[in-house]
Amino acid sequence: MAEPAHSDIAGLILAGGLGSRMDGQDKGLVVLRGEPMVAHVARRLAPQVGRLIISANRHADRYAQYGEVVPDGQPQLGAWQGPLVGIAAALAAASDAQWLVVAPCDTPFVPADMAARLICAAQSAGAPMAYAAAGGQRHSACMAVRISQLPALLDYLRAGDRKVGLWQARAGAVEAVFDDAPPQAFMNVNTPGELALAEAYASQ
Repeated sequence: MAEPAHSDIAGLILAGGLGSRMDGQDKGLVVLRGEPMVAHVARRLAPQVGRLIISANRHADRYAQYGEVVPDGQPQLGAWQGPLVGIAAALAAASDAQWLVVAPCDTPFVPADMAARLICAAQSAGAPMAYAAAGGQRHSACMAVRISQLPALLDYLRAGDRKVGLWQARAGAVEAVFDDAPPQAFMNVNTPGELALAEAYASQ
């Protein structure tokens, strides 16, 4: 099955979290090897997509250096509602694309072929979305979603649900296996200790 053109793929970096395990810092702006973490993610994801969106609810001016900033809150749902609200906002903003490929701002080493492999897995299975898995671990926030999933996602959110895995299961998401990727490919930097591990890896 043919891979969609880059112009049909939008990328999304999720940067709307509270950073509670990072002393309340905005994790996308936490410095790793002299650059904000969002810069590392953007450098890897941008070449894989036609446009790059960043879901953020603070420091929009700083995030705008790396992509098109879309606030993650929706009036009827409120702010700080989790990653699915940010994904819904990005799906609405990218209505001219076919796919949205998502990565969190605290996953600085995502694979350079993540978008193609996620979309290929979904297309091969005739599924509306795919999520990454590696070493037997599921990485639900690294996913490719058809833009057409927006109405169903909004219905899910309006019903009060916020769990990413449950939404994916109900939508018929499939797994894209990245067992050949480096162990750090989907490393989440949630704590100062994990930041130190990421610094050590990035310096190699």
